[in-house]
Amino acid sequence: MTEKDCFSEIIWDPQTIENTSMAEIEKHIGALQLDEGQRTVVKRIVHTTGDLSLAGKVKFHPRAVEAGLAALAAGARVFTDVNMVRAGINLKKLRRYGGTVCCAVHRPEVAEAARKMGITRSAAAMRLYGPQLNNQLVAVGNAPTALFEVLRMVQQGTAVPALVVGIPVGFVGAAESKALLTKFNVPYITLPGTRGGSPVAAAVVNALIYMLEEKNG
Repeated sequence: MTEKDCFSEIIWDPQTIENTSMAEIEKHIGALQLDEGQRTVVKRIVHTTGDLSLAGKVKFHPRAVEAGLAALAAGARVFTDVNMVRAGINLKKLRRYGGTVCCAVHRPEVAEAARKMGITRSAAAMRLYGPQLNNQLVAVGNAPTALFEVLRMVQQGTAVPALVVGIPVGFVGAAESKALLTKFNVPYITLPGTRGGSPVAAAVVNALIYMLEEKNG
């Protein structure tokens, strides 16, 4: 194959690339028992990770997509555990519905609170938000401690988010925090086990935003 032939097959148009990718993903997940909203979320996760094996592993609370869409339509904020999740969310589209993304992990007062309480900064940020999380979205993609803290507040009635996107990654606490999440009566979307990460959590939020946008024309 000549150099010219090698480059002749490249798809350069971004929208064509995405549409082609989604069509390919659909071929592989068509048999999964998912409703339309769940399928959209799963496709976005697979598209973001390039990992088709994740498609059948995503877990949804029965009201997760419905609750997330309703909250976003009402102008909900998205509270994240780390700035990487915040950076991955389509803020421009989110703002069209009155929402924004909040991440306080970098603030000096959060660092000081974490030191005094003997917990991580991500967990301290969630604790300091407290009731501000009520009826909002929480997206955790890095720190299991942040997810544990949110669940502690839910258990105590301190805060009850509209939806928890709980997808922390790692080998210490990630699988455990996600397993615990599925036992709470709060809408959630999660990926059991050690896999996850900030791009995945952001992808879930973006999937909901894009669904809302499509719904509203």
